[in-house]
Formats: sequence, C-alpha cells, structure tokens
Amino acid sequence: MPAAGLGKRMGGVRKQYLELGGEPVLLWSIRPFLDLTEVVAVAVALPEDDLIEPPDFLVDLDPRVILVPGGETRRDSVWSALQALPGDVETVVVHDGARPLVSKEVIEECIRIAREGLGAVAGYQAVDTLKRVGEDRHIVETPDRTDLWHAQTPQAFPRSVLENAYERAIAEDWPATDDSGVVERAGSRVVMVSSPASNLKVTRPEDLALAKLLMDLGYR
Repeated sequence: MPAAGLGKRMGGVRKQYLELGGEPVLLWSIRPFLDLTEVVAVAVALPEDDLIEPPDFLVDLDPRVILVPGGETRRDSVWSALQALPGDVETVVVHDGARPLVSKEVIEECIRIAREGLGAVAGYQAVDTLKRVGEDRHIVETPDRTDLWHAQTPQAFPRSVLENAYERAIAEDWPATDDSGVVERAGSRVVMVSSPASNLKVTRPEDLALAKLLMDLGYR
C-alpha cells in the first residue's frame, strides 16, 4: 500500500492522515484488507521521516501490518513494500493509501482473477468525453470513449508477474503511475474489474469533502 505521498496537490498536507469520519484516510484504506482472513500481510510504505515515530493508529493496529520506507516515486514505494512481504505470498494486491472507500467485493474479485494468473484492475467505464491536449492545452485528439476506462486500485497480480515487471521498470527507468501499466509493458495480460466511481482517491481538497458525503450516504 503506497502511502508515502507528500500531498503536493493537497497544499502540502499529507492526505493519508487527513480525518474522514473521525479516522485517518489511511486507516479506512487498510481496514477492508485486514477484514479478509486470507490476507496475511499488509505492507504500508510511509514517508521515511514518519517511520521514526509512526502514527499511533498504525503501531498496534494488527500484527499483519508491516511499515516500510517509501521512495521518491510511487514506483519506488511499491517496490519497497513488495520486498517486505513474506516469501510465501503468491498473490499481491496494490492499493492506494488515499483510496478509503474500496469495497470488500471489489478486492475479492481482483484477488480471484490474479489467482488465475492474470492481472486485475478495479475501475469504471468512461462516461465523459476525454480530450488529449498538447502545448498550451490545445486539443489534439478526442479519442472514442467506448473502450476507455478509469483505472483505480486495488490492482492484483501473481507476485512473480508483478516483481518481474517492476525489476524491469527499475532497471530501465520506466515511469510507473499505475501498476497495471508496468505489468502491461512487461508483456503480461491485465483485465478490468468493474468498480464504482465512489472508490475515489483523495488527492485534492474537494475529494475529501466528496468522500465524506459518500460515506454519510453509506458508500463503501
């Protein structure tokens, strides 16, 4: 679980620690995984300085929680967390530490597909028209949205597939804003898993307000 962001788009506030419904966003993101007995470890990548004195809510949360130092990029944080997992783990799920409204059903479906040897990515089909822009925000293309999906997390993979892909990404310095993109580039198959748009990522101030509203309405 990458949670080492510095919150630049949140005005410098670390979004993973913001309060949502009386608890930190990161805690909401972790808890659905701890509710699954098949989950044997949750490696959480935090900013390095937070490991000196970790947040109280993480220290005694669950013996399965492992705290690891995050890196300068999401790619580095995911790799750090991946290396901390027990050696006998065969299926790995990556989930954003600032995505607090994930459902148990979506997690389980991603895991099911990954156990069959494929990658699985939660997301939802695009309903808005999308634009590709160039310099000065000039529109250069309006792609057909029929086959376009918004990618979320969780994203689940056979461990060997994810590790091999990330080894190449690090060696060849691939950008990695999305785990499935790394796995796809390495040549493995990935499928989409339908997930509600309410499974949002808290990135900007308005996202936190929307997450609070969705939680009050019972979305989880």
